[in-house]
Amino acid sequence: MAQKDSYWRKHKEKIHGAAIGEKLPFQQIQISDEKKSLFEEGKVLLIDKPLHWTSFDVVRKIRNSIRIKKVGHAGTLDPLASGLLIICTGKFTKRINEFMAQEKEYTGSFTLGAVTPTFDLESEPEKITGTSAITAEMIQAATAGFIGNIKQLPPVYSAIKKQGTALYQLARRGEEVELEPRDVSIRVFEITGIELPVVHFRIVCSTGTYIRSVANDFGAVLGCGAYLSGLRRTRIGEFPVEDAITLDTFLESLR
Repeated sequence: MAQKDSYWRKHKEKIHGAAIGEKLPFQQIQISDEKKSLFEEGKVLLIDKPLHWTSFDVVRKIRNSIRIKKVGHAGTLDPLASGLLIICTGKFTKRINEFMAQEKEYTGSFTLGAVTPTFDLESEPEKITGTSAITAEMIQAATAGFIGNIKQLPPVYSAIKKQGTALYQLARRGEEVELEPRDVSIRVFEITGIELPVVHFRIVCSTGTYIRSVANDFGAVLGCGAYLSGLRRTRIGEFPVEDAITLDTFLESLR
């Protein structure tokens, strides 16, 4: 993981169907001045972010399509996650912090029996162990220590900044990164299925909670290691992912 855009380079074909090294084609959608002015006045868009896209990929696509500069998202979703992304345009970008502060709900899966440096599948599993000693009762019991107001160490490979530099940049340069625990709150941590080594979950939590860190810490409690192997954001505040539309559907609505 040498550069910030390493994920982009590795997965560009999955993201946009372009061969590695090719420039991404962009076909400008011609929208009316009337539609453009509506986006400038401000809209809140609920987008179901596809797998392998970064949150900024979605923002950039929408920004280029509606031809205004003020477009932003209310909370990053990693490329390996799908689900609800709130996009604000025009004057409504002032509401981004309001949406970011709201409670989040996620579903997904942990894979037990190994860890990864990034706490997810963006890096290769290591320290592989067996899960034969892990029981369903142990898995259910382990959730109790995560519910409530807790201290959480963020992943080393995260966008949190230290003296203006993102932690993942320091980590990729081989520099020692000193992490500080953060206050987060997990209201619901439900195990929805067990198919060892995979465990399925639903989590309702405060803003700032890293589900990747929950996965890593969960594996540590069980003594076998774990990493995040699937993630979908299903709700932000009162907005469910069922009310979101795909990016393709949004772009088609502009035509």
